[in-house]
Amino acid sequence: MPLFSRSDDKLFAVAQTNFATEKELQKLVENNLAAIFNCRLVASEFSTGQQHAGRIDTLGLSEDNNPVIIEYKKVESSALITQSLFYLSWIQDHRGDFEIAAQKALGNDTKVDWSDIRVICLAPNYNRYDLHAAQVIGGSIELWTYRLFDNQTIYFEEILQKAYAPPAVTETASRHSVATTVGKKTMLTRPSASYTFEEHLSGKSQEIRDLAYAVQDFVMGLDAAIEEAPKKLYVAYRISQNIVCMEVRKKHLALYLKLDPREVSGPPGISRDVSRIGHFGTGDLEIIVKSPADLEASKPFLELAYRRVGG
Repeated sequence: MPLFSRSDDKLFAVAQTNFATEKELQKLVENNLAAIFNCRLVASEFSTGQQHAGRIDTLGLSEDNNPVIIEYKKVESSALITQSLFYLSWIQDHRGDFEIAAQKALGNDTKVDWSDIRVICLAPNYNRYDLHAAQVIGGSIELWTYRLFDNQTIYFEEILQKAYAPPAVTETASRHSVATTVGKKTMLTRPSASYTFEEHLSGKSQEIRDLAYAVQDFVMGLDAAIEEAPKKLYVAYRISQNIVCMEVRKKHLALYLKLDPREVSGPPGISRDVSRIGHFGTGDLEIIVKSPADLEASKPFLELAYRRVGG
């Protein structure tokens, strides 16, 4: 779909262009990692040593403290996927090297969560063989495209995302198809989870389970591009970054929304500012959900969090 500029009631197509070099694309992304992928920069052009003889374009740390590898191409290239897998294998075998680099860049108290590794490939396009190969390979690869326009507008889109569904068909899996349609494109997904949504419901009462399913249905229903990412201690719902993290507790759900409590106070009586209070997951506005009424009061704020992160 072309991009149009508007002048009164007239629309004018904006021509596409491209970066002069891959380095220009890389520099732009690294200068805006928080805005695009909500990551912190660990290193640029990171050497993997003399024996491995590689150089990772961008190393980062996600908002969930997972390692992030980003590789770039300014033209369509199948080598991007195999190159990214090469570096994924390296980082899995060199955790200590990454942790030292992360602590050097971000501080000695930096913690790394190895339950997941994000591998982001960014290119203007991929052919069908690339998409099929990445789907069959599985793992942690995310395929993103970009479009740069003459008016300096740039658009990023994830066309292949990880699926965090359990291998077996469950009540959760039956609610949300593994392949979802975004506009006219099909977003391919594949299982790659260490944890599942159902594990967070284990041992909980039916009332709490029903509330958790209701949150899941509402948030996933906001946009077909939203993915569910179960972690060890919470379930994250994200696009390019987390929208909300949900802790399923024995007597209630704790929702942590990506909203600034200084700007948004949340539903009265069930929300608070936790920006200075330690908690699992990400998000500074906490909402405690004990009943369907609490969930109804939370929905406008969940939708606002979705819009604020770029939905």
